[in-house]
Amino acid sequence: MSAGSGVEEFLDWLVLERGRAPRTCEAYRRDLSGYCEVLATRGRSPETAGEEDVLAHLRHLQSRGMAPASVKRTMTAVRTFHQFLVVDGLRDDDPCSHVELPRVPTGVPKALSEAEVDAIMDAVNGIDRVSRRDRAILEVLYGTGMRISELVGMSLSDLDMGESMVGVVGKGQRERILPVGRCAHEALTAWLVPVGRGEMEPERWASRHDQEAVWLNQRGRRLSRQGAWGIVKKRAQQVGLGAKVSPHVFRHSCATHMLDHGADIRAVQELLGHASISTTQVYTMVSTEKLWEAYQAAHPRAVLNR
Repeated sequence: MSAGSGVEEFLDWLVLERGRAPRTCEAYRRDLSGYCEVLATRGRSPETAGEEDVLAHLRHLQSRGMAPASVKRTMTAVRTFHQFLVVDGLRDDDPCSHVELPRVPTGVPKALSEAEVDAIMDAVNGIDRVSRRDRAILEVLYGTGMRISELVGMSLSDLDMGESMVGVVGKGQRERILPVGRCAHEALTAWLVPVGRGEMEPERWASRHDQEAVWLNQRGRRLSRQGAWGIVKKRAQQVGLGAKVSPHVFRHSCATHMLDHGADIRAVQELLGHASISTTQVYTMVSTEKLWEAYQAAHPRAVLNR
């Protein structure tokens, strides 16, 4: 990449202004390195690239047989980079403004079974501060269906334990109020005590942002997204489910299990914070498959060619 490409400034901005993790920045570096190489073959640079050059890079990625999701991720990096160049005054126009990102086929979310959820929860049964925190995180993720970013963004003032409610800020800065069920409430109560969260509080807070956090790491700082992700993965691995579990799987499982038990899809949409009902309808596909499995297994005249 040329010295004037703006890539290094962009990567610094991702770290300092957007708080992106080192691994994310390295992925952006690889994506943009490939983009700059394609531009160089066309006698262009990021400062002089036009829409046709961006489209040429898109066709190049597709010609290599990359998966649609990988192509979309790479083109997202290119688009974000060009937006930065405009904001930073390194160019006046954005050549990506009219370039549509490739569509990624919608997959059916892979939910855990209720027994698998129980197994993970039951394995986190200690009374030490770490176990109290981890159990509460798992119960809140599954009990509310909130996103991992919403979880780590929770502050103590967002909780109303008396009314069993929590306020979160989701995508597009949309706020919503979520119910906190019995198991999640019990786990939160066990965490928000002197022998739980209190033992992770530092002698001196680094910032008010940390002081107000519901979830703390062992250094007394607000738990990061990466830290929460690691906790979920670690606890799932303890019962042999590490390969199929992520924080988002708990969100999938919450939605799927609610629909399995008769919840109205509009209520699930509100719970998950989906702007469109079509996003929530993906979960009905999972429930329909389970319905057919149960029906064909139990009904004497159910077997048919589908």
